[in-house]
Amino acid sequence: MRVRAYARLALAGFRRYSTYRRATFAGIAANVMFGLLRTAVLTAAIAPVGHGGGYDTTATTTYVWLGQGLMAFVVLWGDSTLSDRIRTGNIVVDLYRPWHLQAALFAQDVGRACHAALARLLPPVAVGALFFPFRWPAPELLPVFAVSAALGLVVSFNIRFMINCTAFWLLDNRGLLSVYGVVIPLLSGLAVPLAFLPEWGRDLLWSTPFPAILQAPVDVFLGVGSPWLLLSHQLVSAIGTSALGHLVLRTAVHRVVVQGG
Repeated sequence: MRVRAYARLALAGFRRYSTYRRATFAGIAANVMFGLLRTAVLTAAIAPVGHGGGYDTTATTTYVWLGQGLMAFVVLWGDSTLSDRIRTGNIVVDLYRPWHLQAALFAQDVGRACHAALARLLPPVAVGALFFPFRWPAPELLPVFAVSAALGLVVSFNIRFMINCTAFWLLDNRGLLSVYGVVIPLLSGLAVPLAFLPEWGRDLLWSTPFPAILQAPVDVFLGVGSPWLLLSHQLVSAIGTSALGHLVLRTAVHRVVVQGG
């Protein structure tokens, strides 16, 4: 019965975002516009030598347009819905419902991501493939890429969930959400491929779960590095952030009880 309830939550998440047609079209337009700008900047940066960090022109343009689509699928920027409910006290109602809050919110996010895969991921990829050099993966890598993108979604959700949960302690965590929105494009590999960074910077970031959100799926798609090592990093990151998110929620629930919620 609980699995059926989570499936309905996922369907509700899909229906919710499918109703925002104007916002979807505006998001596609913004992704394409920034994709054009990023393509011009990054291809100009590697033009003198023809490559950068192992990325040639084709790999770079593919990275840009795939990243523009994936950023809407995994959602790099935090959603403040949960923190707003914590701040107003409505979270108490959610905690009394017969579900696990983290799992229920993830189910809704899966529904949103399914809509984004159709409405926000495919259009930028289509633009990149039609008008720029584009590198398609080998057919056997497409299922691996799908798994990698799904793991990236798990890691992204867990990090966003934990940041929202800080409202249990901070009450107003909009500053933290803003900081996260500023740094996550660099940490996840959206701003520039992590291969463009100095070796010490790459090693430091790959020791964190952030590259699992976007850089790992892009590298799997491009065939950069071992896909199994990339998936292993993502799986460890997904399990680790899920467990940490559960611990944060348990701690927060005790805090609500102490506060009389």
